Parts: sequence; C-alpha cells; structure tokens
Amino acid sequence: MRRLAGKVVGQSSFYAAVITLVVFAAFPFYWMLITTFKTDGDLYNLKSIPYWFNAPPTLEHLKYLFEDTLFVQWLSNSALIGLCVVAITLLVALPAGYGLARMPGRSGENLSIGIFLTYLVPPTLLFIPLSRVVVDLHLDDSLWSLVLVYPSFTVPFSAWLMMGFFKAIPKDMEEAAMIDGYSRLGAFFRVVVPISLSGILTVAIFSFTLVMQEFVYAVTFISSSRNLTVGVGVPTFLVHGDVYFWGSLMAGCFIASVPVAILYNFCVDRFIAGFTAGAIK
Repeated sequence: MRRLAGKVVGQSSFYAAVITLVVFAAFPFYWMLITTFKTDGDLYNLKSIPYWFNAPPTLEHLKYLFEDTLFVQWLSNSALIGLCVVAITLLVALPAGYGLARMPGRSGENLSIGIFLTYLVPPTLLFIPLSRVVVDLHLDDSLWSLVLVYPSFTVPFSAWLMMGFFKAIPKDMEEAAMIDGYSRLGAFFRVVVPISLSGILTVAIFSFTLVMQEFVYAVTFISSSRNLTVGVGVPTFLVHGDVYFWGSLMAGCFIASVPVAILYNFCVDRFIAGFTAGAIK
C-alpha cells in the first residue's frame, strides 16, 4: 500500500510539474492572443479582469495592423532574408564543419574554437565596420545588406556545431562508401549528410530564429519602411512616443512568433538531438 501510495504521489507530482510548465510556456501566447481582440477600453480599465474579455471582442487592432501598416511586407521581407541566410549558412557551415571534424590532430579543434569565438563578438561592435562594407557595395537600405551580414554570426556557430555532429559519425562508414566506388564528396552527400539531418535541421532552425529576432543590424542598414523586417517594423510603427498600440503590437508579435513555435514543436526531437550531439562531442 505504501508503494502504491508513493507511486500515486509521484505521478501526481509529475503531472503537476508538467501542467505548471505548460501553463508557464503557453501563457505569453494566450496573453498576446487575448490582447489582440480586446477593445482599448477593456485594456486600459484597471477594474476589468485582465485575463478575459470584459467587453465584446473587436477586430480593430488586426484591421489597423494589416491595413494601416506594412505588416505583410515586413513578414515577407523577414521570410525572404531568413530563407536566404539559412541557405548560405548551410552551404558554408556544412563543408566547414566536415573539414574541421576530419582535420588530423588537434589543429581542427583549435581552429574550431577560434571560429566559435568570432560568434561571441557583440553585434554592437561589428555593425560600424560592416556598415562601411555595406555602403561600399551600394547595398544600403536593401534587403541584401542583411543577407550579406547575417551569416557573419550564423556561420561560425553553425560550423562549430556541425563539427561536433560530424565527429560523432564513424570514419569507417565513409571509408566503406569510398571502397564501394564513391569519391569523398560522394560519400559525404550519400552517407554523412543523411545521417546528419538532425544537425542540419538544428542549424536551419537556429539561423532562421536569429534572423527573425535580430534588431541591431536591421535598424542600422535599413531606412525605408517598405524594406524593414518584422522585428523592426512592428515596434517602430506601433509605438508613437509614449503611445503604445498594444492590441496591434500583440497581434503582430503573435502572428510572427506562432509559425516559429509550431516549427520548434514539430522538430523538437531532432532539434534536441542535434544540439546534444554537437555539444557533447
């Protein structure tokens, strides 16, 4: 009986912890969603219950967001930049990580540490010299300026992460493929890449998330409202001095964050596997 009671208590504690964690993680999304449909009078009334509707819901905040701002354009800009940066990061980080992983001796490991240290340099120190590069290439106020500079902080970390992942793959598998007639490049694409899908997915999600939330470079290199990213456009045009358009702000944040959250939810197993493999090795 004591064992059964202890088991019940343990299960209850486990479910209580899970429910607490789920509520904690989901509450920001709930708050953004309910604020999106609240009227201004309901939002600013201190006597109203903040967690539910005290007045009929409204679509005015969504209407203002989509009709009076360039929110759709900002979303498309962020998506285009994110996809381009992910493609560039994968094209550079995969061969770089593989070369570092297969480099003999400790030279590859020492070089990877040096590459990773470049990721730790704060963007506030880099945007001044990078702005000179952007101006010299005539890319100022262009989406391609961000496509150019964002890989400067996605590639170093991704190469370091993929190096650890490639080290977990035995060299014997590549050698067996080369004995069967594949070149090293063929063995890389036919054997190594399929096994490394978890790490590749980790790099893709990591790079895309960083691009979506980056602010310093986007506000420095882009000046026209039509070329802004969603991370800069939403706070710039929905905050006028000390006036905050909370309903439209929350709507914009909710729409921009939900796709990323869904992507994480569907790929969480591979994402964790990629990070742990890259970190442990």
